[in-house]
Amino acid sequence: MYQLSMTDGNQLHVHYKNHTVSYGVDGSLPNPLEATYAALTGCAGVYTRKACKTLGISAEGIEINCKPVVRQGNMLIPARFMTEVSFPERVTTEQREAILQEISRCAVKLLIHDGAQIEFVTTEALTA
Repeated sequence: MYQLSMTDGNQLHVHYKNHTVSYGVDGSLPNPLEATYAALTGCAGVYTRKACKTLGISAEGIEINCKPVVRQGNMLIPARFMTEVSFPERVTTEQREAILQEISRCAVKLLIHDGAQIEFVTTEALTA
């Protein structure tokens, strides 16, 4: 379960398991939408590492840059999310193609792109 106890401060702290993720509502930290973009970038990194391990090569020196391209008329929702991967010279063309293919399988990207037919329910908690 993910838990957030509200305060009037400028930061939100979401707790889950033994972790805390913090967001800013004043620009002091990423907001949840920015964190979603970071999660997409991180997911590309996870799948890059997975591909490199399968290929038996080091991920060292591979760079991933991601950028949302916003929709005209709605600056909050991207029309496109660009992922650009730079490889060191030692990575062969075949290895590059395999890594790019693996990145396309990113679970976060697929959740956003394809949806999961998730039903979002908001209710008031019953007090005991």
